[in-house]
Amino acid sequence: MPVYTLTVNGEERVVDAPADMPLLYVLRDLLGITGPKYGCGVGICGACTSHIGGNVARPCIVPIQSIGNQQITTIEGLANGDVLHPVQQAWIDEDVAQCGFCQPGQIMTAVRLLAQNSNPTDAEIDAAMSENVCRCGTYVRIRAAIKRAAAAIG
Repeated sequence: MPVYTLTVNGEERVVDAPADMPLLYVLRDLLGITGPKYGCGVGICGACTSHIGGNVARPCIVPIQSIGNQQITTIEGLANGDVLHPVQQAWIDEDVAQCGFCQPGQIMTAVRLLAQNSNPTDAEIDAAMSENVCRCGTYVRIRAAIKRAAAAIG
């Protein structure tokens, strides 16, 4: 079985995995990183959304063999010690989560949006977040949290 050296949340990790194993399974089953959730398994729902090489990605459809030396960041890698990322803090302040299942993917999408656009409009937020399914329907609170985080990031 191939051996892969990955940089996940700033830490180098070595795993033995089949080349075609989805990165989500590597993260959850082999490395114990459970923030990214298994939702649909086909890259549609966004529950597993993480950052690969600084870009939003769906690790449920990314085979480990395609990672190379790209950095992987999951929701576990956002906080700086005990200090939450401004998007994570805004999610708490705006009481976004209901069931919470989709929230890691939503937060990772929001972090990338704000990295690209520090002052997004409602339409830009809605467009970015439309790729992440929230069955609870907390989209109004999600939009408020992204605006709060944008203000905090400045």
